[in-house]
Amino acid sequence: MHTTATPIRERKMPIRRWRTISVLVFLAGAASGCAETQADAPSKHLREVAVPEPGRQARQLTLPFDAYNFSPAEVITLEVAEDLLVRDCMRGLGLDWRTLPGPAESESAPPHRRRYGVIESEMADVFGYHLPPDRPAVAAHKANHRVRMEAAPPKVRDAAKRCRDQARARMVTGPAKADAAFFNEIIFTTFDASQRDGKVTRVFRAWSECMVGEGLRYPDPLSAVTDKRWATGQTTAEEIRAAQADVRCKEKTGLVSVWAAAETRLQNDVIRAHPQRFPALRAVKVKQLETARRIIAQSPRSDSEQ
Repeated sequence: MHTTATPIRERKMPIRRWRTISVLVFLAGAASGCAETQADAPSKHLREVAVPEPGRQARQLTLPFDAYNFSPAEVITLEVAEDLLVRDCMRGLGLDWRTLPGPAESESAPPHRRRYGVIESEMADVFGYHLPPDRPAVAAHKANHRVRMEAAPPKVRDAAKRCRDQARARMVTGPAKADAAFFNEIIFTTFDASQRDGKVTRVFRAWSECMVGEGLRYPDPLSAVTDKRWATGQTTAEEIRAAQADVRCKEKTGLVSVWAAAETRLQNDVIRAHPQRFPALRAVKVKQLETARRIIAQSPRSDSEQ
């Protein structure tokens, strides 16, 4: 969803309506994410399409804030540990709770796969600008969680919610206090600011000129993603052609590396400007993951859960 000099918040579809940035802070006990656009929500048709393996650029795309945030794979680690604590709590209440194993880490999508729109030709070929579904193991994991809760009697559901609250409280205990609201906001703020960086606006212009050569007119990559023509349940041939051209022009202009470099500079500036907040964020992340991994290591599954 990035005329390039126009702040994204002034656009008809601001960044909070576009799922490119993942805000996966688990500090408050639950992950939160950006809202989806209509074109982002995978339809039943798209959910049945195989998702290509992440490309090299998507896998290697990292940013300074990653050290303080939770990747999709790390969020699943937290969820698996939480589920084990819920099981123990439920057993203490005399109730059954079958835990659900998490998918392999390799099944989780890279955290920035769609941060700058579509950057992989394989994804453009299949999904155009639509948000792809989760990979099969992750999709099954989420579906099993949902089905388990929906199938449980009201008494079990209520007990599970209470046990989950207790589990989350245990997961976040510790001396460090982190400002999750500040971190979530600064992720958006720096992303917005990166679009006004001089090098980024120049590469946007180069990308736009490249797209004109492909017969498409967009001032920046975000306007291509949010084109209302793509707000449908299925990916159209026209959308796929546009997304393919988008990827080609990103590769030709080096847009992703330029944009990522701008965000890296901005994020590092913010980290240096807040010498107390970021170490606290890092400490909480490290402690939560250590706690989660210890819970998983010390909680062998019963035969019925293998």
